[in-house]
Amino acid sequence: MNLNDVQLFLIITETLSLSQAAKRLDISPMAVSRRLAGLEGELGIRLIQRTTRSVSLTPEGAEFIPYAKTLVEAAESAKASFSPDAKGASGLLRITAPSGFGRRQILPLIPSLLAGNPALKIDLQLNEEVVDIVGRGIDVAIRIAKLKDSNLIARKIVDNPRILCASPDYIKQVGVPDTLNDLTHHNCLRLTSVLQWTFEQEGQSTSISVDGRFSSGNVESVRELCMQGIGLAQLTLWDVKKEIEEGTLIEVKLQDARPQDLSVWALFPTTRHLPQRVTVFIEALKASLIQ
Repeated sequence: MNLNDVQLFLIITETLSLSQAAKRLDISPMAVSRRLAGLEGELGIRLIQRTTRSVSLTPEGAEFIPYAKTLVEAAESAKASFSPDAKGASGLLRITAPSGFGRRQILPLIPSLLAGNPALKIDLQLNEEVVDIVGRGIDVAIRIAKLKDSNLIARKIVDNPRILCASPDYIKQVGVPDTLNDLTHHNCLRLTSVLQWTFEQEGQSTSISVDGRFSSGNVESVRELCMQGIGLAQLTLWDVKKEIEEGTLIEVKLQDARPQDLSVWALFPTTRHLPQRVTVFIEALKASLIQ
């Protein structure tokens, strides 16, 4: 099939507009419609539903996205690999990651990635939501959670255990909890979406409801209030590693339980062909975390 038409399909999925796709490619909307129809005819399926006001993906169109990306990216990589002027990764790298982890661990990598790969562009989307990486054309999603079954491909980057922590001032004033039950007597700072803290106790996973006077939708706010001595927090290693090393936060270890282990994962829509830009980014992130 015509790779230019496959690329056009991907642009339509990003813009959800035939006219916007036409503007990006500097061709007429009629040409876009004709080329899309040709691609659909070659595949024998309808990829895009069109009305006078909007376009939307059909189920078959959504399923075709990772295949389309694989075809286009394979062609781009081949050109880059055999070009006499090739230097490093190229193309647009789309990343999504949790905001706290992204600001602390990914943003510092961007300058060196761009400097070392002159043909590379990066779009970093930081949010706490689990986004549809196939539908949004994301190359790689960084997630820190127990992964649920999905059609995505997951690769573990590094361990990232949860840590119960507090500031030296808080411990001096309130004391250290010794057991899970003791947490009911403490001001527990939590993420808004996390109503329970999960621990491992006698080989079993157990969750307890926690309560406190402050909650937030982002890690930075919880960490900041914890550092100011307002209460206890349960965050992950890479959320508080710097503060624990500096002594502004202290790890609290319970006698009868320990926080649940998590990992940093990279999720991809497919492994049929990972573009060089994705591989370069994953290698850089992993190297920075295992130092």
